[in-house]
Amino acid sequence: MANLGLFSGTKTAKSVNVSFRLPYYTHWGQSLLVCGSKPVLGSWDVKKGLLLSPVHQGEELIWCGSISVPSEFSGEYSYYLVDDKKNVLRREMGKKRQLVLPEGINGGEHVELHDLWQTGGDAIPFTSAFKDVIFRRTWGLNIERSPGIQNKLDKEDAVLVHFKICCPNVEEETSVYVIGSTAKLGRWKVQDGLKLYYAGDSVWQADALMQKGDFPIKYKYCKYGKAGNFSLETGAHRHLSIDPSKFPPSYVFLSDGMMREMPWRGAGVALPMFSVRSEADLGVGEFLDLKLLVDWAVGSGFHLVQLLPINDTSVNGMWWDSYPYSSLSVFALHPLYLRVEALSENLPETIKKEIQEAREQLDGKEVDYEATLATKLSIAKKVFEQEKDLILNSISFQKYFSENEQWLKPYAAFCFLRDFFETSDHSQWGRFSCFTEKKLEKLVSKDSLHHDIIRFHYYIQFHLHAQLTEAAEYARNKGVILKGDLPIGVDRNSVDTWVYPTLFRMNTSTGAPPDYFDKNGQNWGFPTYNWEEMSKDNYAWWRARLTQMAKYFTAYRIDHILGFFRIWELPEHAMTGLIGKFRPSIPLSKEELEKEGIWDFDRLSLPYVRQEIVQEKFGASWTFIVSNFLNDYQKGRYEFKEDCDTEKKIASKLKMLAEKCMLLESEDKIRRDLFDLLKNIVLIRDPEDASKFYPRFNLEDTSSFQDLDDHSKNVLKRLYYDYYFHRQENLWRENALKTLPALLDSSDMLACGEDLGLVPACVHPVMQELGLIGLRIQRMASEPDQEFGIPSQYSYMTVCAPSCHDCSTLRAWWEEDEGRRCRYFKNVVGSDGIPPSKCVPEIAHFVLRQHVEAPSMWAIFPLQDLLALKEEYTTRPATEETINDPTNPKHYWRYRVHVTLESLMNDKELTSSIKDLVCASGRSHPSVEETETDEQGNQETIVMSTGKNQVAKGQEKISIGKQLTGVPRQEACVL
Repeated sequence: MANLGLFSGTKTAKSVNVSFRLPYYTHWGQSLLVCGSKPVLGSWDVKKGLLLSPVHQGEELIWCGSISVPSEFSGEYSYYLVDDKKNVLRREMGKKRQLVLPEGINGGEHVELHDLWQTGGDAIPFTSAFKDVIFRRTWGLNIERSPGIQNKLDKEDAVLVHFKICCPNVEEETSVYVIGSTAKLGRWKVQDGLKLYYAGDSVWQADALMQKGDFPIKYKYCKYGKAGNFSLETGAHRHLSIDPSKFPPSYVFLSDGMMREMPWRGAGVALPMFSVRSEADLGVGEFLDLKLLVDWAVGSGFHLVQLLPINDTSVNGMWWDSYPYSSLSVFALHPLYLRVEALSENLPETIKKEIQEAREQLDGKEVDYEATLATKLSIAKKVFEQEKDLILNSISFQKYFSENEQWLKPYAAFCFLRDFFETSDHSQWGRFSCFTEKKLEKLVSKDSLHHDIIRFHYYIQFHLHAQLTEAAEYARNKGVILKGDLPIGVDRNSVDTWVYPTLFRMNTSTGAPPDYFDKNGQNWGFPTYNWEEMSKDNYAWWRARLTQMAKYFTAYRIDHILGFFRIWELPEHAMTGLIGKFRPSIPLSKEELEKEGIWDFDRLSLPYVRQEIVQEKFGASWTFIVSNFLNDYQKGRYEFKEDCDTEKKIASKLKMLAEKCMLLESEDKIRRDLFDLLKNIVLIRDPEDASKFYPRFNLEDTSSFQDLDDHSKNVLKRLYYDYYFHRQENLWRENALKTLPALLDSSDMLACGEDLGLVPACVHPVMQELGLIGLRIQRMASEPDQEFGIPSQYSYMTVCAPSCHDCSTLRAWWEEDEGRRCRYFKNVVGSDGIPPSKCVPEIAHFVLRQHVEAPSMWAIFPLQDLLALKEEYTTRPATEETINDPTNPKHYWRYRVHVTLESLMNDKELTSSIKDLVCASGRSHPSVEETETDEQGNQETIVMSTGKNQVAKGQEKISIGKQLTGVPRQEACVL
């Protein structure tokens, strides 16, 4: 019992007993704790919170605890899972709970709070994707006041029960009821049940006066329409009981969480912004093209359009900048996506003609990145000169500027300096290398000679913002989620590293473990984040970044979410990805290794270069290699010379030798072979602490390892697997639970995480806890014993897709490997026949149907895979439809769809086929007003509703025969 002296002037007789009750299963050594805003609940200091005690009730483990408070008490609280030292292991998600005692409650009375643990998934219906798009209402839902209950506790055996349920998806003229086993709950008759009143924020509640003899009570919530139709929540009955052995409560407050309904499922299309083709664009997809893409999505039954990153990437001034994941600024939009024709309503005829000529010239099979961007900027500058004062003095621009100047001014200044110095490497900018606010203000000053250059960048960003805002609002009104992409890194020569240098570790570069992301061992070259520094202002940079995204998007994909658990970090001098380590991670200590009998640290951490290896790799030119790159180290062994003991030094020296025509073999081959020698190590010594080591990735592949004695091999293999698969789990989990909530709390967008690759065991539990939706690609099975994923076994909290931008399309994948194609046809399609060599429409239909029928919340398809449903769209070679080749670090991102959106809009056969797939799967689709002609020739408008599981008007059948399990499937009914 709490010390009532905490409440000044409060007498014991006035106190109210408040009991907490929450069902939750824990592991040994774990407990539940409630902590809140008032001193009696710890004032948000978890160490001072109220520990709850476990009680078994049937098969449930109930955690209970009590406090005494004044009758006028109110405050906030939340539940926490803690260890035996009250260290937080998990906190419940969602908003803080409100504890407000009923008006007129008397001292000495007992209030029970029956709560349910709030998960991240519970918050999904309240993301902007659902509340502002999917469940968006065109009709009002007024907050109602419960009529209350008169003389509610006059009888000694009366208990006031307050029912509360969250129900975000309620249609017009529909009410929410609770029905159950007692007379007050209608004895399971909806018409006689207890009607709930809308309290705002999708919460429905009402009070019922129960007699103690009514308990235990069974009940359920349901929706009841004006026409008499009703839908009862799914699952088992809910139960409410009171402990007869204790002093019974006068009030019971039920927080029953979410109304249990059939899980909402939707579908979407994925396409990079640059890949869109329309009749109006200029060489590349443009933000205003999204309106057409949204219209096509609606007609195809899609609730979502997914893009790749759209931030400015103009770092190098060449086609390398086509890589959308290396941003110049995480806030600025890419000028590439500007529609120059929409800059002004009064374009001169000369500019109109120039635009039309450029449109014809740039209308190629693929994006010409450099020519397109240069053309757009050239035209935009001419329009800017014509109307700069009109636009920049307008109220709308002034509002935009005041809301965005914190990033807009540094961005414009950076672009000016980049062009002035002809490099984005800000270390080459002399006195401007180090950013200060004083220098910035001087650069953007109205008195500067280059002020119009600065203003031009403001002007471009303002119009990009206006065009994307227009498209985003159009999508919302059409019931379509616009999903953006949050890159894991920034370019090392970016506005962000210039303005916020302490947030990044610039002496290192990041990449991913070479097993998945980097088949050639090439690293990304991104600076790693200094999470410790970022935490000092509660991750303000991340929060600002997400706030900016939320202006346009209602959902987003977190690129390489594993990077928020740990990142693969390389030394600055590395050019390939093998000699790296995870940050954060727990290294192997010298003492730990010595206890295992490992002593010769130089042998294990320095390149193991034997004469035999050099002769085998370089043949007749081995002596040339030794004389130029190596020194004698021990008998029969070499070490690298100081001027070539890193990959960058080797590359530099080789370039110099090649210029002098001194190389006997190709420069690339010699470089690869020398890199192999340099990486022939077993342990990586920590450059900051010589007594700490990290096992080299795939150390067993090295001759350095193979030449060790058996004892050393066994020890190092065991330590290797411990380091990569066990040792770091708790550390990585704690790291993610510090960083990811900062992202999730900074916007109300729906968050999805790209969780492919070498996934640590802690990742999926953390994602589930935070309500993050994962990604499932069928060809990248997450189960180690499966070659192909099984969509029917995917969990609900996933996005499923047959392919993505980082791999070949469905057609290309089908055609590139005959053996794999045969195994898929036999094991997945369920046919012993010979599969077609091409991905014919029947195969595409089968694969797409597998995915729309999956339990996943979302089925999102690259447009290329959808076009495979119709033979006329498969004339283009399948290999040309791949967006990115991850094995090529200098890949040119230039894919454009070979058909315009206008043509796709007119292809009713294709959109009908896609929509039939979506509808027959039970997935929701946007409402569409369609004009049809009845038998009498009269036109009538048919409105197809959103948010319901629809049955298709018809479904194209596929005769492949068997579902994933190999069991013949029953075809969908045709109504």
